[in-house]
Amino acid sequence: MKSKAARQKKRVVIVAMTKLLLLDFAGPADVFNYANKCQQDSGLPEGYEVLVVSPTADRMVCLATGIDIYCRLSAMDVTGPIDTLLIAGNDFSERTAPSLEPFYNWMAKIDETNTRRIGSVCGGAFVLAKVGLLDGRKATTHWNLGEKLKQAYPQVDVNSDPFYTVDGHVYTSAGVSSGIDLALALVEEDFGRDLATKVARFLVFYLNRPGFQSQFGSLLPVYESSNIAGRIEGWLKDHLPEKLDVVEMAEHLNMSVRNLTRVFRKHTGMSPAKYIEKVRVETARKYLEDTDMPLERIAEHCGLGGLVSMRRTFLRHLMTTPSDYRRAFRTSRKEPAPAMSVIA
Repeated sequence: MKSKAARQKKRVVIVAMTKLLLLDFAGPADVFNYANKCQQDSGLPEGYEVLVVSPTADRMVCLATGIDIYCRLSAMDVTGPIDTLLIAGNDFSERTAPSLEPFYNWMAKIDETNTRRIGSVCGGAFVLAKVGLLDGRKATTHWNLGEKLKQAYPQVDVNSDPFYTVDGHVYTSAGVSSGIDLALALVEEDFGRDLATKVARFLVFYLNRPGFQSQFGSLLPVYESSNIAGRIEGWLKDHLPEKLDVVEMAEHLNMSVRNLTRVFRKHTGMSPAKYIEKVRVETARKYLEDTDMPLERIAEHCGLGGLVSMRRTFLRHLMTTPSDYRRAFRTSRKEPAPAMSVIA
């Protein structure tokens, strides 16, 4: 028989769905395991029983790095109540779909009666959505997968900005390292802030990471040259310091304002004015990341007005200020500020 301490442990089952990113499942596992060590060091019983399991019956997780991991259990081997179930990552591999059928059948039986908390890391949200666990719920995923999740599962309220989202007993986290953010939040929920802080300090990680995931992804997709945005992007970047509007864009493309607006919305899903603003912000981001150019000059060169206007625009699009963005993403390389052309 299990000891009383073992029976009191919260069983955490982490399903390693990805073959690409070890951190998807290793990050959360390290959080829970180090929480156990902190408890032991304090003379307290371990709080978690941590199981990293495979989604396939062969119990293998073969990573792109060349590391093959043999799990002691597959998800289907896990029986009895689960405290916390995390689906970590998703490689979207169609060729393995038949081998995953038993796993999805197992997932279909997961609900509040046998699992206290259900969560996902990165693309793991697609697994939860596939079995209906996200229907009518708020959820997040990697910033590069947000639109894909919205289109595949319109019944899910997707917001790719936060690092993690909680809706009832369902917890979803964003891209890769966000699994650590979520795991730390779960430790704090279970055993308090002091323990979660100890774990975060050891991992050299924020307990509550500042910012939002929107800071990591591009505001604009890559448009093909045949797309109207692709045709105008280069010209816009050459004229950002100028006062640009839909009239100038229409004249450059030899189109009427009305036709340009109609075609632009059809091709990009946004107005020409909104596109111009996003191009300005994306250009300013590069200057903040790659140069020591003063903020005032960046605002002027990108057509973002003064510092107050640029700050307001950054907060609207990236939920951070230009100075905070530079501190977070400034390159270690020292590049001189580029020479500025004088706009008459």
